[in-house]
Amino acid sequence: MSVLNACHITKDFPGTRALDDVSISFQSGKVNALVGKNGSGKSTLVKIINGAYELSAGTMNIDGEDFYYSSPKQAAEAGIATVYQEMSLIPGLSVAENILMGRYRMKGPFVDWKKTFSDAQAILGNMEVELPIRELVANLSVWQCQVIEFAKAMSMNPKVLFLDEPTSSLAHYETEKLFRLIRRLADKDVIVIYISHRLQELWEIADTCAVLRDGKCVGTLEMKSATQKDLLGLMFGDVAIRERPADIVPGEKTVLKVEGFTCEPSYRDISFELKEGEILGIAGMLGAGRTELLRGIYGVDMADSGSIHIEDSRVTKHTPIEMKKNGLAFIPENRKDEGLVQILSIRDNLNHASLARVTRGLFVDRGLEKQQSRTQVEDLQIKISSDEYPMTTLSGGNQQKVVVGKWLNARPKIFIFDEPSRGIDVNAKQQIFQIVWDLSRRGLSSIVVSSELEELLEICTRIIIMKDGVFISEVNPDDLKVKELYSLCMGGDE
Repeated sequence: MSVLNACHITKDFPGTRALDDVSISFQSGKVNALVGKNGSGKSTLVKIINGAYELSAGTMNIDGEDFYYSSPKQAAEAGIATVYQEMSLIPGLSVAENILMGRYRMKGPFVDWKKTFSDAQAILGNMEVELPIRELVANLSVWQCQVIEFAKAMSMNPKVLFLDEPTSSLAHYETEKLFRLIRRLADKDVIVIYISHRLQELWEIADTCAVLRDGKCVGTLEMKSATQKDLLGLMFGDVAIRERPADIVPGEKTVLKVEGFTCEPSYRDISFELKEGEILGIAGMLGAGRTELLRGIYGVDMADSGSIHIEDSRVTKHTPIEMKKNGLAFIPENRKDEGLVQILSIRDNLNHASLARVTRGLFVDRGLEKQQSRTQVEDLQIKISSDEYPMTTLSGGNQQKVVVGKWLNARPKIFIFDEPSRGIDVNAKQQIFQIVWDLSRRGLSSIVVSSELEELLEICTRIIIMKDGVFISEVNPDDLKVKELYSLCMGGDE
């Protein structure tokens, strides 16, 4: 049995301490889970061990032998492998080429394809999985691509294997196959460290679970005897939820009605109503189908069945263009790629959703364009030197404000927010929450999805809980604590 020990690890960034005297151990022969809410320090710890970050204090060792790597390349060569959530495969190359990228067997100046394919087949055979090694990755399923990522890591004969959200894109039956593969890897004396926000999975795959909270290691659980209450207690402690302003009260008028909305396998038979000025939260664990539902409602992805009514009218052409015309605004999870045009100026982005309002004939009225831009910069307190600068000059929080400002210029009635606070600091989060509350005060309605469930308790007037693609219950955020909401999302009853 091998053991990786991280001892008294501290990591400081300018203005913040990301890890504070963390001591933690991971053993081979087991699946070691590492969990914590966003900002707890998980990614920082992983990046210190795999050489991406330099530690501020502390030591690390494997089986008593100290190590420190100055780069991920050096760590990989020494047997520290990481499989990230975002896949890094090249679709136009074969399975074998992707597995052995940069390490092909050579015959003089040429690639020895016979031996290369044989090497790739041997790696897959050692993992006890089968893939068509000559097939292009572009033709494979998500599950098969995930296996290739594992095979790439295993081709380096790792001592330590980090798995970062490996099931985030997989269907249930694919997840079960992946778990069997992970178990086989753990049995090969590899130290497997499993990172996941899907807490309900931990009882299926993990033997132990180390919990980080606010940069500290607060405990390690044996999963066979741990309960949801044990895990959530370590993750959250006693979390103080800020009170929602008393004047945030929904009206009686229904502005959006969704009936029987289905898109297999992501979500099915979804029905709900949204009231004027309401802030409706949709809670659920990763993979519950929340983002897919939002994209379906806005028409980004086509639903299989169901209907949408906006006020008294049924939507007949369910496309983003029509939903925008009907007064809906969509702030996507991936704001950089889907919500903004990074190479354009801040002013261009602020006017992007409302060009018809600033266009006179064939030409843009620069005066109106500047006026709309200035209004949102002032109202949303977007910190800029000039709105002529490109989007890339702004922080994450200010970029999120630009996305909101862009839609405010289009004068919508309903806002759909997917992870509105992702990747922004605490102050920016509070500013975004104030914006959502201000929208409610103006009679505008919002649907909010957030993986930070305590945020939903803070900002929403009502929360619907989603699990495995269906709505399972509806709760009043004033009646719950964050640990209780997490437990409900996981399928528990407390």
